[in-house]
Amino acid sequence: MMLHRFTDLCSIMDPGKPPKTDKFAILSDATRLLNQLRLEAKKFKESNEALQEAIKNLKADKLELRDEKLRLKAEKERIEQMLKATRTAPQFIAQPTAATLHAVPVATYSKTIPYPNYLPADMWQWIPPAALDTSQDHVLRPPVA
Repeated sequence: MMLHRFTDLCSIMDPGKPPKTDKFAILSDATRLLNQLRLEAKKFKESNEALQEAIKNLKADKLELRDEKLRLKAEKERIEQMLKATRTAPQFIAQPTAATLHAVPVATYSKTIPYPNYLPADMWQWIPPAALDTSQDHVLRPPVA
């Protein structure tokens, strides 16, 4: 009965090979195989822990990137709103008349913008395309030497 268990153990450890009859050899092979399997199990456990830590770090990075994406999207929308506000056509303000200019004492004048609600606007959009074309400038307006 006992010999039958040793042959079963030997056939499990080395399938396809003829079974060994020496009990000491079978037990030493089984011990070696168990130690090898324990080392592999320990390596897999350490690898699993390292992968779990890497997953945890990647999830934290993902959350940070998601927050940064939301922040950048909000900043982009804010900048687009500012750009849209600056590109709208300026409202026309009536030119000051001589009566209104003379009504203000000269001592209170400063060099600031007389109409603070009138934002400066780009004027290039009203320039004719022929005037914007600078490819012939060197021919039309030669440099003065």
